[in-house]
Amino acid sequence: MNNNVHGIDHVGLTVPNLEEATNFLIKALNATVLYDTYKKSEPIRDSDFIRKRLGIRHDMAERAIRMIGLPNGAQIELFEFSGPCQKQPITPADFGWQHVAFYVDDIEEAVTQVENAGGKRNSDPIDLGGIESGIGNKFCYCLTPWGSTIELISYPTPQPYLKESKRRKWPV
Repeated sequence: MNNNVHGIDHVGLTVPNLEEATNFLIKALNATVLYDTYKKSEPIRDSDFIRKRLGIRHDMAERAIRMIGLPNGAQIELFEFSGPCQKQPITPADFGWQHVAFYVDDIEEAVTQVENAGGKRNSDPIDLGGIESGIGNKFCYCLTPWGSTIELISYPTPQPYLKESKRRKWPV
């Protein structure tokens, strides 16, 4: 078996407003703008080729694309579309990719940072259990200002799965 797959490069996220989403991610997750693939100042992309390539409806068009970098790890590619038929973000109970988890050192501080940036926690941080348990190991689901679900997770104590698994979540 070859080593062709290396890991997640980026996660695509459609947002209602590119600038507001960028500001939230900078404030909430210490992200930085890497580059704009496609700027709002450029003509709207509404060709059949774009629609087919992305698998979007015939009445939707691409407005802008921006790559956001996180301090350590994958990037987030923000998309803004225009058209009459956009749906609300899915919840964890819906089919499809339903959340992205961000590893943090201090979960309480991270939740406060998300809230100060305009996000909202679903509950207070909760202890991780079972195969992920350990002192200080916690997670917290939050909502972005536009309603997408993110998870903040921290596990400062080695998790029990490490005794049974040949692979770690993060390289040492």
